[in-house]
Amino acid sequence: MMNTKCCAACGQKFEPNPHSPRQAYCSNPTCQRTRKRRWHKEKLLHDPDYVDNQARAQQAWCSRNVDYWRNYRGEHPDYVEQNREKQRSRNAKKRGKLIATMDVPNSQNNMPELRSGLYQISPVPVSMIAKMDLWIVEIRVLSRASMPHPSL
Repeated sequence: MMNTKCCAACGQKFEPNPHSPRQAYCSNPTCQRTRKRRWHKEKLLHDPDYVDNQARAQQAWCSRNVDYWRNYRGEHPDYVEQNREKQRSRNAKKRGKLIATMDVPNSQNNMPELRSGLYQISPVPVSMIAKMDLWIVEIRVLSRASMPHPSL
């Protein structure tokens, strides 16, 4: 008879498989999910090849399932409302701060067209909410007096 062990996930005693003497998790599906999740997290921390493979697999899946989130939101209105409520709550905590989204105006949205010339890009305070690693810049036309000499 094998020695019993304590499951690393649930703490219950179990008899390990004789072919797997180092077994640390019982056969309960919840404990097996925990084991797999911990293994995956450990691989992401210490195996750059695994991380690269996961990224490529994710990109491939996304290119095969372009409309996944649009369809999911359409089929799960409760999820959409819950997500909106959570975003409102996060925004309320940042009240008075700027919020950036993917809704970028263009000439079709009656955005005034920028004239060619010299522009200055200035940093914006970091106390704002931004999605999708969005870059926010301020574009200001400089007066002719402040324009550098063409030979510079």
